[in-house]
Amino acid sequence: MNYILTILLLVVSNVFMTLAWYGHLKLAEFSWFSKLPLFGIIMISWLIAFFEYCFQVPANRIGFEGNGGSLSILQLKVIQEVITLVVFVVFSSIAFQASFKLNHLIGFVFLVLAVFFIFK
Repeated sequence: MNYILTILLLVVSNVFMTLAWYGHLKLAEFSWFSKLPLFGIIMISWLIAFFEYCFQVPANRIGFEGNGGSLSILQLKVIQEVITLVVFVVFSSIAFQASFKLNHLIGFVFLVLAVFFIFK
């Protein structure tokens, strides 16, 4: 059951991570934001990233088998990477109207296969 909580926390963490890493690219469309110096943008991203860590660290601690969880360190990493890509695709589709093409789908299929093989 703790793996479900781990996955939910990783999803929330990755939403914050995506906003910290790529949100400033969308916010640059606003004049007040585009006038900020790079250091100000970095500080805003760090503030957002703080919340990422508030979810990511507990997710890994709860899920890790060395702490009583059910996931190995490799399983945690592969799950996190797949969640990151899913969150990014949703974000980029909504915020940037990025198109999702066949080659992207094929890449995701390979990532899902990676998850399958990591868990076997």
